[in-house]
Amino acid sequence: MASFYRGLLATLLFVNLLLPMALLLPCAHGAAAAAKGKISAVFVFGDSIVDPGNNNNRITEARADFPPYGQDFPGGKATGRFSNGKVPGDMLASRLGVKELLPPYIGEDLQLDDLLTGVVFASGGSGYDPLTSIPAVATSSTGQLELFIDYKERLKALVGEEEATRVISEGIYFTVMGANDLANNYFLLPLRPQQYDLSSYVKFLVSSAVNFTMKLNEMGAKRIGFIGIPPIGCCPSQRKHGSRECEPLRNQAAELFNSEISKEMRRLNVEQTIPSSKFAYLDIYYNLLDLIQRPGFYGFKEAGEGCCGSTVLNAAIFIKYHHACPNAHDYIFWDSFHPTEKAYNIVVDKLFQQNMQDLM
Repeated sequence: MASFYRGLLATLLFVNLLLPMALLLPCAHGAAAAAKGKISAVFVFGDSIVDPGNNNNRITEARADFPPYGQDFPGGKATGRFSNGKVPGDMLASRLGVKELLPPYIGEDLQLDDLLTGVVFASGGSGYDPLTSIPAVATSSTGQLELFIDYKERLKALVGEEEATRVISEGIYFTVMGANDLANNYFLLPLRPQQYDLSSYVKFLVSSAVNFTMKLNEMGAKRIGFIGIPPIGCCPSQRKHGSRECEPLRNQAAELFNSEISKEMRRLNVEQTIPSSKFAYLDIYYNLLDLIQRPGFYGFKEAGEGCCGSTVLNAAIFIKYHHACPNAHDYIFWDSFHPTEKAYNIVVDKLFQQNMQDLM
């Protein structure tokens, strides 16, 4: 009997000592995981896919601060977003639990809270190629990095260096460019085709995109999501006149760029020039193409026409106060270049289901 009580006492002692430890270990692991995945702010660089209004006060054709843009935005307001409602930057910030709308950095009513939780530097008409931004009078990719430097100094002056450093290092960054380099530069203007064949031009774009990403990393961005080029040959304005088929050469160029840049993002992850950095290629190409090829599955009725029209002149300032279709939810494309809010929402959901965790 004495041996029984000694054994029972030892068992109770073992349980009393180790059970609290066992209970604490998962909590500690969870806390560490939460701290590791903490996101202070969302920052976006790019073109009109994510520009929420940085071009509003520029003398440019690449603007969207007038109806019918924004007809389904809260309050029916045309904010400068190139869609009928919200755009991917808003959706990314919302799904990451940071805030519902991601404002333009070049805004008249930017508040301290906006600066602390993230802004957008994107400009409609921009690209990785410095020549792409010139005809559109857009802020180039280099210019967007300069705005980020300005942002950092502004934030530091407002909250101090320590807090500014925390916001920058715990932020998550997205870049969305390249479509204009192909659609509105290489396939439209004469200069680049004289200098490069298509394969060589794509290599030039990839090199420019990698340099952009590395500079952003050197400026303090630790987590960078690189969103590739969409299937631009399927945009209504890029299809052959009257055709329901996507233009193959433009799509092939986008696919080639995406394939090469995804390899480069993997390389940057391996090399880790800046410790604790994370790079992830996020596929917009096949996610949007799936909607276009299977519209009915996603609840769309029209995959080839834009709600506001389908020619090159059915986008941006050319459709100022133009009457849009009343049923935008049936359309994948809002104007001749940009998808509807519904289409963007589905694509962003797909990004989160796939490899967004690589940035956490």
